[in-house]
Amino acid sequence: MPAVSKGDGMRGLAVFISDIRNCKSKEAEIKRINKELANIRSKFKGDKALDGYSKKKYVCKLLFIFLLGHDIDFGHMEAVNLLSSNKYTEKQIGYLFISVLVNSNSELIRLINNAIKNDLSSRNPTFMCLALHCIANVGSREMAEAFASEIPRILVAGDTMDSVKQSAALCLLRLYKTSPDLVLMGEWTSRVVHLLNDQHMGVVTAAISLITCLSQKNPDEFKTCVSLAVSRLSRIVSSASTDLQDYTYYFVPAPWLSCKLLRLLQCYPPPEDGAVKGRLVECLETILNKAQEPPKSKKVQHSNAKNAILFEAISLIIHYDSEPNLLVRACNQLGQFLQHRETNLRYLALESMCTLASSEFSHEAVKTHIETVINALKTERDVSVRQRAADLLYAMCDRSNAKQIVAEMLSYLETADYSIREEMVLKVAILAEKYAVDYSWYVDTILNLIRIAGDYVSEEVWYRVIQIVINRDDVQGYAAKTVFEALQAPACHENMVKVGGYILGEFGNLIAGDPRSSPLVQFNLLHSKFHLCSVPTRALLLSAYIKFINLFPETKATIQEVLRCDSQIRNSDVELQQRAVEYLKLSSIASTDVLATVLEEMPPFPERESSILAKLKKKKGPGAVSVTELEDNKREGGELNGGGDRGPDASAMSASNASTPSPSADLLGIRSAAPISAAPTSAGSLLVDVFSEAGPAAPSAAVNDDGFLRFVCKNNGVLFENQLLQIGIKSEYRQNLGRMYLFYGNKTSVQFASFTTTVSCPGELQSHILSM
Repeated sequence: MPAVSKGDGMRGLAVFISDIRNCKSKEAEIKRINKELANIRSKFKGDKALDGYSKKKYVCKLLFIFLLGHDIDFGHMEAVNLLSSNKYTEKQIGYLFISVLVNSNSELIRLINNAIKNDLSSRNPTFMCLALHCIANVGSREMAEAFASEIPRILVAGDTMDSVKQSAALCLLRLYKTSPDLVLMGEWTSRVVHLLNDQHMGVVTAAISLITCLSQKNPDEFKTCVSLAVSRLSRIVSSASTDLQDYTYYFVPAPWLSCKLLRLLQCYPPPEDGAVKGRLVECLETILNKAQEPPKSKKVQHSNAKNAILFEAISLIIHYDSEPNLLVRACNQLGQFLQHRETNLRYLALESMCTLASSEFSHEAVKTHIETVINALKTERDVSVRQRAADLLYAMCDRSNAKQIVAEMLSYLETADYSIREEMVLKVAILAEKYAVDYSWYVDTILNLIRIAGDYVSEEVWYRVIQIVINRDDVQGYAAKTVFEALQAPACHENMVKVGGYILGEFGNLIAGDPRSSPLVQFNLLHSKFHLCSVPTRALLLSAYIKFINLFPETKATIQEVLRCDSQIRNSDVELQQRAVEYLKLSSIASTDVLATVLEEMPPFPERESSILAKLKKKKGPGAVSVTELEDNKREGGELNGGGDRGPDASAMSASNASTPSPSADLLGIRSAAPISAAPTSAGSLLVDVFSEAGPAAPSAAVNDDGFLRFVCKNNGVLFENQLLQIGIKSEYRQNLGRMYLFYGNKTSVQFASFTTTVSCPGELQSHILSM
C-alpha cells in the first residue's frame, strides 16, 4: 500500500493520486480514471445523504482528473453545495472547484452568487476572503454586476479586517480590468485614496495597485493621492531597515510598495504644491544617494530590490523632466551600470538612457558615455543589449557626433545580427540625412550602406538618396562620380545598380568630360549589370538608356541596337517589352527638341516627411523606446532641403504616358505617399487621386482666401469643389518661367454639355501669359 498523506485525512484521494502516478501507460491511466469517474457518479446519484467529507473528497478527485486534461461534466452541483458548509476545508474545496471549472454562462451562477453573498455578509473574515478570491478568479461580467457595488463598501468599512481589505482591493482591481463600466467608485473615491495612510502595509500595497489602475483611467478623480503617496514614500525611504521588520526584504524596507508608489506618481505631472514637490525631490535624492552606498548584503536579492527602486525612481525623474540636477545624477548613475557585470542591469541602463537622451537637461550628460556605448555595441554577447546600445547611439546623436556615430554603426553593420540589420540600416539612413552638413558625406554614407547591407536597404532608403541628389545642385556631380566608381566593383548589389542607373541617367553628363567616364563607358558599365538584375531594375535601366540618348546623342546607335534585340522587344515580361518598343520608337521618330522636352531633367521633389522615418516608427514595436519622442527632441537637424517623400519613378524618366510604370519601381511615390482618403475611389475623388500633394477636398462650394494661401507652399491641390464640379491645379516653376494646368472633374453621373472655361486676368498680366 502506498504512503498516504496525513494532511486533511482524505485517504481515498491520496490513494487515487498514487494509483495514477503508478500507471505504466496512458491506457492504464485512462482505465483507472474511468473506473473512478463511474464510482463517483454512482455515489453522487445513489447516496442522497452523502456527508460533507465525502463530497469534498469526490470533488477533489474530479478537480484532479480535470487538471490531468480530462473533461468533467458532472459534480458541479455538489461543489455548489459545499459552499454552504460551515467547515473551512469543505468551503475552500467548493470555491476552488467553482473557480477552475465553472464558466460565467453556467446555469449555477445564480446559486453561486447567493452563496457568495451569504459569505460576504457573514463577517467571518476567512469566509469573506474565500468569497472574494472566487469573485476575482472567475471575474465574469455577471460577478461584476452582482458585487461591484458591494466590494467597495467592504474595502472602506472601519470594522473590516486587514486581510479582508487586501482581498477586497485586489478583487475590485480584477473586476475593474474586466468590466470597467460596472465599477463606479463615486462616493468611495476619497475613502479608497485614504487607504494609502492605512497603518497595515499589506493593505497599502493592495490598495495602491487598485488606485494606480483607476488613476490611469480617471486621473482627475484620484489626484489627491499624489500628496499621500509622497508622504508614504518619504516615510519608507527615510526609515531604517529595522523600522519595518515585517516588510523588510534583504535590508531593503518595503521594496514592492516603494516601486508601486513611484509608479503611481508617474501617472501625474510634478506636484504643484511646493512643499510636496520638495519632499518628493528629497525622496528621489535619498534613493540616488543610497544607490552609491556599499551593499549591506552580497546576496542577489538585496541588489535586485535596491535596483528595482532605483530604476523606478529614475523613470519618475525622466517622466517629470523638470529637475536638471536629478536628471544629470540619474544619467551618471546609469553610466556606472553600463559596465556592470550583470547583463540585465546593463540592458536596463541602456534602455533608460535612451529616454534620458531626449531631455534637453541630460542630453549632454548622456553624450559623455558615447565610448562606453560604442564598446557595448561591439563587445556585448547578448543581441538584445547590442540592440539597446544601437538605440542609445541613435538617441544621443546630434551634429557634433553624427559622423562618429554613423561610422561606428556602419562598422557594426558588417557583423550585426540579421534580426536587427534592417532597423540599423534605417537608423543610419535617418541620421546621415538629418545631420548632413556636407552632402557628399551623405552620398558616401548611403552608398556605403548599400554596399555593406544591400539586402536590408529598403526602397524608401534609395528613393530618399535620389530625391536629395535631385534637390541639391551642388552634390549632383559628386553623386554621379561616386556612383560610377561604386558600379565598377565586380560584385555590386542590385540597389546600387538602381541608384546608379537613375543618377547616371539624370546627371551622367556632369562626368562625361572625363575619358574614364565617357558616355559610352557609362552605358557599357550599366549594361554589364543588366542581365544580373530583376525585372523592375531592368525596367529602370531601360529608362536610363533612353535618357542617355537625350544626354549623349553619340550613344544613340548603340542603345537602339540594344533596344532592338529580340531579348528586349520580344521579352516575356510585358513591362520590359513595352518599354523597349516604345523607347525604340521614340528615339527613332522624335526630333531632338521633342526628345529633350519629353526626357527633360526631373524637377525637384516637394518637401515631405521622410518615409524612412515613417518606416522606422512602424517597425518599432510596443514597449520599445518611442521613436516619436526621440524625433520630437531632435528637430534641430531638420529635414534636408526639398526632401520629398515620393519615390523616384523610372517611368518619370521616360516619356509622359510612354509606358505603364512598373509596380516595384514606384517612381511617382504613390506607395510612399500617405493615402489621401480611406474612402473608396469614386468619380468625385478622381482629381484628388491624380494630385499626390492634394489633401482631402473641402466640402465648401465657395472659394475663399484661405484656399489660395495653401498654394504659397504647394504646387498641386484642389482649388475648388462643390456637388457638381471639382477643379484641380498643378503648377511648376523654373527661374522666371512658370506653367500652370487646371483640371476639371465631373462629380455627377451625367455628361456635361456645352462646358467652356474662360481665364480672365488684369491687362498687365495678360501680356506675360502664353496659352498652351
